[in-house]
Amino acid sequence: MGFITTNFTSIILFLNIIFAIAIIFLERKNTSQTWSWVLVLTFIPVLGFILYIFIGRGISKERIFELKIKDEIGAEEELKRQKEKLLSNTFPVPKTKTIDAKQLIYMMTVYDDALYTLDNDIKIYMDGTEKFEALFEDIRNAKNHVHLQYYIYRNDDLGQRLRNELIKVAEKGVEVRVLIDAWGSTGIGKKFFEPLKKVGGQVQEFFPLFLPYINPRLNYRNHRKIVVIDGEIGYTGGFNVGDEYLGKVAKFGYWRDNHLRIRGEAVYSLQNRFLLDWNSQFKPKVKLRADFFPKIIPSGDKDIQIVTSGPDTEHEQIKFVYLKMINTAKKEILIQTPYYIPDESIHEALKLAMLSGVKVRLQIPNKPDHMLVYWATYSFAAELLEFGAIVETYEKGFMHAKTMIIDGEVVSVGSANIDIRSFRLDFELNAIVFDKEVATIIRKGFFQDSQDSKLLTKELYQKRGLIIKIKEGLARLISPLL
Repeated sequence: MGFITTNFTSIILFLNIIFAIAIIFLERKNTSQTWSWVLVLTFIPVLGFILYIFIGRGISKERIFELKIKDEIGAEEELKRQKEKLLSNTFPVPKTKTIDAKQLIYMMTVYDDALYTLDNDIKIYMDGTEKFEALFEDIRNAKNHVHLQYYIYRNDDLGQRLRNELIKVAEKGVEVRVLIDAWGSTGIGKKFFEPLKKVGGQVQEFFPLFLPYINPRLNYRNHRKIVVIDGEIGYTGGFNVGDEYLGKVAKFGYWRDNHLRIRGEAVYSLQNRFLLDWNSQFKPKVKLRADFFPKIIPSGDKDIQIVTSGPDTEHEQIKFVYLKMINTAKKEILIQTPYYIPDESIHEALKLAMLSGVKVRLQIPNKPDHMLVYWATYSFAAELLEFGAIVETYEKGFMHAKTMIIDGEVVSVGSANIDIRSFRLDFELNAIVFDKEVATIIRKGFFQDSQDSKLLTKELYQKRGLIIKIKEGLARLISPLL
């Protein structure tokens, strides 16, 4: 028996060495992630291997999306024209007076293949009830199709109301497609959407689970929030579908978020992203039709770029956008995020901005929804105090907005948090708006939130107890894996 045990132990240790080598030399992960996984494999050999299989393996080499769809809708040709204009300095000048946003636009266009769209109309929603009432009204008026994609979809009052609205329009002949993330919507139940399917609606899960809570790719989640109605109206931002987003869950209280309703050519980008995500999971694939991309009559004057990122590529597009925005700011950077667990580049860029005289204000929640994530956020945010940042904890409810405003002229609103998960593990989407009026409205909302926030000071932070210090230390240690 002792001989067998010794051999088994030797095999486990040998496999650990092999997996560690694979992580270091084959996966080519970020250094901090690499060492975190080496430690996991070393100290918990069997369980560590299982964890790595389910949440550690990279998917950047997998071909998930059929990107030729861009050619079919003409997006590739338009991108080519925009790139040529950028290189020849004949590109439209962004509507910003104090910020030179040309380099930011160049990066998103040339590097991220994000179309720069003009003449958009934008409505801003900071309250869940207002956002969903507007969405219900637009769905009721749909004539051709409703494409809806959320990370979290719950079987509660809001989820049922939205499903019922979709059933009503589907009964009238409107095409309805619903794409939900399998992990984020695990509680929905297989029968929940059956009434919608019976009237012709189509429902698909992104990265479906083989068994409840089990999937080798469960660590990679589609965190995007997209709704496209008739190819003319688009919604994107931070709200998911659940009663907590209406402030009806006592644990969280009032839910503070930002969401955009867009009319204009930026809707084409939302539609394109939805179809790419849908066709990556659904067979037969949806064939492109002209009514998905109808001619849009300009109804506003807002410039928007829709930028996306995901673990299917080794590039971190949205992180680069955040970095460039931070480095572009000359006076002020305002950030709202539920999770501030940055990698070194973002953390150091904010410090450098403050050392250069740029004012940085950061709002984070005071109510945790994920305990370790909360303590890591608290620790990283407090570190910015040493460089002069103003850090506030939102006390009225839960701060879920993912917002960055620079110099009151350029604003990012979307699904991506300022954390490693959003940069490297999740499929994300942000709208970058180049408009002082929009930035002013969202900036005003930021300072209204300050009235419902508590200032985090060095003195207050230093008074935290030993248990909290231990929680922070543990959370920061494993932050590359959160």
